Amino acid sequence: MPDPNGFLRYNRRLPARRPVPVRISDWREVYPPAGEELIREQATRCMDCGIPFCHDGCPLGNRIPDWNDLVRTGNWDAAVESLHATNNFPEFTGRLCPAPCEAACVLGIAGGEPVTIKQVEVEIADAAVARGLVPRPVPAPSGRSVAVVGSGPAGLAAAQQLVRAGHAVTVYERDDALGGLLRYGIPDFKLEKEHIDRRLAQLAAEGVRFRTGVNVGVDVTAEQLRAEHDAVLLACGALQGRDTPETPGRQLRGVHQAMAHLVAANRVVAATGEGRPALAVLPDGTPIDAAGKHVVIIGGGDTAADCLGVAHRQGAAGVHQLDLYPQPPQARDEARDPWPTWPWILRTYPAHEEGGERVFAVAVQEFVDDGTGAVRAVRIAEVTVEKRDGRRIVTALPGTQRELPADLVLLAIGFEGTEEQPLLAQLGVSRNARGAVDARPDWQTGADGVFVAGDMHRGASLIVWAIAEGRAAAAAIHAYLGAPGALPAPVHPATEPLAAR
Repeated sequence: MPDPNGFLRYNRRLPARRPVPVRISDWREVYPPAGEELIREQATRCMDCGIPFCHDGCPLGNRIPDWNDLVRTGNWDAAVESLHATNNFPEFTGRLCPAPCEAACVLGIAGGEPVTIKQVEVEIADAAVARGLVPRPVPAPSGRSVAVVGSGPAGLAAAQQLVRAGHAVTVYERDDALGGLLRYGIPDFKLEKEHIDRRLAQLAAEGVRFRTGVNVGVDVTAEQLRAEHDAVLLACGALQGRDTPETPGRQLRGVHQAMAHLVAANRVVAATGEGRPALAVLPDGTPIDAAGKHVVIIGGGDTAADCLGVAHRQGAAGVHQLDLYPQPPQARDEARDPWPTWPWILRTYPAHEEGGERVFAVAVQEFVDDGTGAVRAVRIAEVTVEKRDGRRIVTALPGTQRELPADLVLLAIGFEGTEEQPLLAQLGVSRNARGAVDARPDWQTGADGVFVAGDMHRGASLIVWAIAEGRAAAAAIHAYLGAPGALPAPVHPATEPLAAR
């Protein structure tokens, strides 16, 4: 029985972030661990509602009221079990997910303060680490083999589910280290890589085999892959960055995709630790480091905020973050986004309190040449944005043009689906109009025995959706292999987030 007065006795409260001057001098996580007293207090605010809408906000179907009450009563071992029953990697989701479960919390009705679900989740996951991530015993081998292409959260979740069902699983990763975007796309100040390494060690102990530096479709053909395995899961992500080739000056030196900046910075941190002994460069040696530069980040989402935080730590001279849309409201607009849907509100990330200037309702009209083929400024204009027949119409307002200094411009304007790659042609699989790969109701692509999950299927989305799709695809593969019993499948290929109809 939960505490019926918990939400009346305690206000929503999060642990204090590390001070800005301290945290921008290193790459460690922004949030320190919360004390047990604070977390038990916050878990006490959960009412264990008769209809817990937080379940619908999260595609994983996390048993949020259950583990909240277990934390409230100090039963941490049971809380760890309850959390892991639906989520393979809560230490990832608790740090990286924007928490649609909190947007759906009943305490958030009419502008109230939802339970700090995400923070409680992190502390339970950390408690699991403190107790030791013990590999689970796996059943006798099924005699079936599965190849997982891609080692991001979708691929790793599917691999763990399948190996725990007795199947032989090999994960193929084209990069030099495992983790997908978690490894080189997410800065350490959001997710220190030791969390990935611990979980990978658990998966390896459970029997998952890993092959890094293998570009499937190039180093290993699809024919070889299918000859060695009974089923294949494609979980290659959605890494094709959206571009602006029509904008004058796009070809100038110093204008890059945001992910190139993040990957280069993460590689430096991985190689050199927390210090700054080396500048970030592209694979061809081109510098893409913000040190001493005026940086302009185009985009208003998570990737843009990640670039902002990286620029601060690299020592940028100044940063502007440009957003095409007007500044969102501070609170939910019930007419536009009724509870419990995900609201359009102003989201301030830790990187925003570290510095930089956000500019709303503007668009870049030109990247300005310094005379040598490098960018020296961006010319922007205030704009209006409207939708007509499903198309976005952007109109520049006359007389509003101005220039911002820019030595480094980062395009963080979203993704256009999975990359075109030889593997797809070899399998006879094609991308749809969104750049994603379609799945039948059983998660198979157009090629028999070839499944797809995560961003490669859904398009760039939240980490909870990637894990949910990985788990569901694993259940479909388990059935396809004719194995007894059933694995949990929290979503199906057509499942959509909560939305007002």
